[in-house]
Amino acid sequence: MIRPAVACVLFACFSSAPVLATATKALDLPTGRLGDVVTRLSQQAGISVVVDNSSLWQRPTPALKGRFTVEAALQRLLAGSGAEAVRVAGDGWRIRTAPRRIVHPAPPPNPPIAETEPVTIVVTASKRDLRLRDFPGAVSVLSGDDLKLSGPPDTNTILSRLATVSSTHLGAGRNKLFIRGIANSSFTGPTQATVGQYFGDIRLTYNAPDPDLRLYDVGSVEVLEGPQGTLYGAGSLGGIIRVVPNTPSLSRASGSIDAGGTIVEHGAAGGDLSAMLNLPLMDDHIGLRVVGYGISDGGYIDNPLRDKKNINRTNTAGGRATLRIAPGDGWTIDLTGIIQNTDGLDSQYADRDAPRLTRSSPIDEDFSAAYRLGELVVSKDWDRLHFRSTTGFVGQDLDERFDATPPGGAPQVFVQHNRTRLFSSEARLWQPLGDSFGWVIGGSVLHNETTLNRALGTDGTPAPVTGVENRVTELTAYGEASVRLAPWLSLSGGARVSHSALSGAANEAVVPASTFEAVARANVIASRDTTSVLPSLALVATAMPGLTFYARYQQGFRPGGLAIDAGFVRRFENDQVATEEAGFRYGVPGRDRFDFAMSVSHTLWRNIQADFLDTSGLPSTDNIGDGRIWSIAASGGWQPIHGLRFDASIAYNDGRVTRPSVSYRALAASYVALIPLDGTVIPGTSVTAAQILATVNRIPNVARFTGRVGFDWQQKLTDRIGLRLNGWGRYVGKSRLGIGPVLGEAQGDYTDSALTLRVGTPATGVSLGVTNLTDSVGNRFALGTPFTIGRDQITPLRPRTFRLGFDAAF
Repeated sequence: MIRPAVACVLFACFSSAPVLATATKALDLPTGRLGDVVTRLSQQAGISVVVDNSSLWQRPTPALKGRFTVEAALQRLLAGSGAEAVRVAGDGWRIRTAPRRIVHPAPPPNPPIAETEPVTIVVTASKRDLRLRDFPGAVSVLSGDDLKLSGPPDTNTILSRLATVSSTHLGAGRNKLFIRGIANSSFTGPTQATVGQYFGDIRLTYNAPDPDLRLYDVGSVEVLEGPQGTLYGAGSLGGIIRVVPNTPSLSRASGSIDAGGTIVEHGAAGGDLSAMLNLPLMDDHIGLRVVGYGISDGGYIDNPLRDKKNINRTNTAGGRATLRIAPGDGWTIDLTGIIQNTDGLDSQYADRDAPRLTRSSPIDEDFSAAYRLGELVVSKDWDRLHFRSTTGFVGQDLDERFDATPPGGAPQVFVQHNRTRLFSSEARLWQPLGDSFGWVIGGSVLHNETTLNRALGTDGTPAPVTGVENRVTELTAYGEASVRLAPWLSLSGGARVSHSALSGAANEAVVPASTFEAVARANVIASRDTTSVLPSLALVATAMPGLTFYARYQQGFRPGGLAIDAGFVRRFENDQVATEEAGFRYGVPGRDRFDFAMSVSHTLWRNIQADFLDTSGLPSTDNIGDGRIWSIAASGGWQPIHGLRFDASIAYNDGRVTRPSVSYRALAASYVALIPLDGTVIPGTSVTAAQILATVNRIPNVARFTGRVGFDWQQKLTDRIGLRLNGWGRYVGKSRLGIGPVLGEAQGDYTDSALTLRVGTPATGVSLGVTNLTDSVGNRFALGTPFTIGRDQITPLRPRTFRLGFDAAF
């Protein structure tokens, strides 16, 4: 039986000077578990906090930002939790279960739900601080402390916890993310991403791959399923992923360190090291927070053709610094810089029919990804009114090499350099939804330039081939409002108006054969403007305390651009989605004994932008027609006893092209023409005729079924030392890479798993983790290089890996 803790000391402050009850402190606390949040409160306010009952550790708390006395801050954090804070000697506080008070007041007529439901999670990605019970849509909030439990946190850590999020697996800094089955391509090309990625309020990418920033020192990660066009504009068809970083404390110095070593079965060893330091430079007015890290992931792919082992080691180094200035009167200024470099010594794919974890390729397929971000955030808080202005500049470069050796021919290489420069600025004013009305209005400007240069030929001296440059400038204005029609019912509506100016050019283009062709090409790359209006409408009903139903309608879009097809540049047009969604939520994860959420959505996708291989074997992009996607997702949790929680989630996606375009039908016909008369495997591939026909109208890359189960057990061993055991298993169903003999390859249909044990205090601990418990190979992605025909490719899971870690905070 699990013994309740008598007293869990969350933090021992360095200063012995008492904190006056009337003194206010600048606090910035993310939403999360009580145990984690009061640790940050201790650090920022310079106090000690003791929790009498370990069952209170998991209670969720809302986000808190502003200047408060310690007493006022604790009252807000504990509101509705069944706990109270009591002042003890010096600067200490004790959190305990509030004693029951038996009262028998006369029941008021039709008591409002809002007064009886505890304050829980605040969805800051709503851009107007909506409580979870008021948010009309499917949302997941992941704790930053949970993400780092099993080692260096990254995008794969998010994937392992959510069934609705999926990814390609070319490698760190090269992948594309998908949510809710809205997937368009396997390559990093000119199309804008279908998932918007944000660091705070700044956009991380536009039409570049996921930078895979390491998620050290973050408060939480919020995932909003899409589309989210009204609030986030272009590139949020599937949804958005928003990282909420920890902000500098202006009143107390603190720091932390995490280190670990890894052993990979069938591979090479690796390691990781990260550190955080928070320095108040001027008490309550200026603070600096710096994060740095380095990770070396050992390789596990062998190349017998070149007599090399463990060729795919990946090294990542980066850091982040934020300077916070609080001049007073509710104003806050944050200056942030982010840098990360990722270098892969070779690709991580293997040959399907070769010995385990081997690939015979004549050249190295190394890659490097460099990411830079600079950000300025200015905010002002009044009583119920808030203002925020965010301006940032992003530089992202990706260099890749692919094996393009023809069967039986001399070694050849395809080299691609993707250069992206993004400037974005947004300002918004909002009032959170209270008892009657809440709203947000804002505007933004964005400019993105992407240059794609390519070369093909002998390794060392490849000849340039046609590349393309895309430029887009967006001006937008948006607004959304919610009104309570009744204490248990709210209606929301809004719209976004975006004006996009598109232009581009060809690099190393083939010389026009005639004047007519030259004029036609000039018309293709001519500048053009487009205006989009993206409305939204939603209804949220709280049928009873803890049970919320919602229904919503929203649209999203992506602007068009220029793509390369067989050495020529051509245009692809805007695409747009419209989604109808309904769902419900019961309970709050981590607080209630039972919690459950479910959503069903239907999406109409017009003018789908998708990638394929052109007649020269190079990646290209076109509009392939109209489609529809059905998506069903469900998740739930159960806490049979305090300190132990089980969770499970599933996602089902069915996407099809219902009205193929003329060019898509012609492409599909060319593939079908390759089918042998006897229906056997197409020569040079492992794809059968039946598989080709089955994938012609299937939207690729997203598995039809994904499921996950997990558990989390926490037990106090002494007053200070605790044990935590966390484990999960995830199944990713079958999917197809794309259409055609090469892109029709099967992928997915594998399981992944992990188990982590940590022993220590909240400030210091030792952990042991194991990933891929069954040491399965699987196939996460059926693409390593699009140029090799006749050699089936798989991207295996990282083999069973052990990590011994140490963490400390002060």
